[in-house]
Amino acid sequence: MTTLDNALIVESAISLLLLLIQVPATAILFSRLLKGPRRHPPIEPQQPTPELLGRVSIVVPTLNEALRISPLLAGLSQQSYEVREIMVVDSKSSDGTPDLVKASQQKDPRFRLMTDDPLPFGWVGRPWALHNGFLYSSEASQWFLGLDADIQPHPGLVAGLVKTAEAQGYDLVSLSPQFILKYPGECWLQPALLMTLLYRFDPAGINTEQPERVMANGQCFLCRRSVLAAVGGYSSASNSFCDDVTLARNIAIQGYKVGFLDGAKVLKVRMYEGAMETWKEWGRSLDLKDATSRSQLWGDLWLLTSVQGLPLLIVLTFLLISPPLSYSPTPPLLLLGLNLFLLVIRFAMLIAIAPSYDRTNAKGSWLFWLSPLADPLAVLRIFLSAFRTPREWRGRKYSAEL
Repeated sequence: MTTLDNALIVESAISLLLLLIQVPATAILFSRLLKGPRRHPPIEPQQPTPELLGRVSIVVPTLNEALRISPLLAGLSQQSYEVREIMVVDSKSSDGTPDLVKASQQKDPRFRLMTDDPLPFGWVGRPWALHNGFLYSSEASQWFLGLDADIQPHPGLVAGLVKTAEAQGYDLVSLSPQFILKYPGECWLQPALLMTLLYRFDPAGINTEQPERVMANGQCFLCRRSVLAAVGGYSSASNSFCDDVTLARNIAIQGYKVGFLDGAKVLKVRMYEGAMETWKEWGRSLDLKDATSRSQLWGDLWLLTSVQGLPLLIVLTFLLISPPLSYSPTPPLLLLGLNLFLLVIRFAMLIAIAPSYDRTNAKGSWLFWLSPLADPLAVLRIFLSAFRTPREWRGRKYSAEL
């Protein structure tokens, strides 16, 4: 047997192994992408109608948000009479956040500023603040709306969200936002990180039948007050660093209808400043391990590795290092064809997610179209996060026992 024959055997064996890993994952991915045309259309801003009067209590958790909260405060003031109260639950900010809230309160009496109690053992700061806001919110409100300090709501957001929830019979519905990009690094990295979610879960606007696969976004999280009371507020997600997904799945398990819809037309968000902060802050929660069983987590890691992490690496290996040694339909050529197909899908997905990004004032916005080249890094970030428990979040430090 010649050296070439040995090389062919080794190459075929490795290719066959990779095909056995990637083909089932590709089938799962394809089954999810095919649901896209059936998804609920994006939420539209709407004008309130009299029956919505005072139905919604809004709660915003804050901790040193002075540099980002002003667009939220201005946007909430533009919401109409469907909003009964706007409670900002501050965790002893030291940067002037309370002063900004007090200034808004002078113009709009619906604003209320409160400080949450000291963080108890077993709680993460964000769900604790939201839980306090829920406990002190008006029982006359039918809906509880949790909003993050970094979102920028459009007029008509709350009315459109509540009307959609009631028309569709949702007990809980959260929205995916339109992301604001500013710098070259995040234009390249952020869409790759977002894709790790899009590949793992059904598209926004699809009703997921399995409670353990429900997706949610706490940046805009609307829940019936009666449902939240029935599950004990945020207590079931007290120690979760992805409390939104944890709580949504717990509520879905109880038999309530949970939805995750496209909100790109009603709210924007400026999450992090630059690629490094995006990598550190967002990347460490994207694994969703606090809301996921160990077996599901390993399944997600296998899927992401197969359909997002490996395709670029395999194609580059073939094209730059080791082209197929034969032109017959052998495992190496099948492997190359499969991964070229996955790359075509990935680049095509950029067209689908483009409306989810505001790149109007971004430097190097063209790097968005090269974000598939960051996919191996994005998958690596999920692996790194999956096996580490955060010890610090938004300036708060947590013990190893949490």
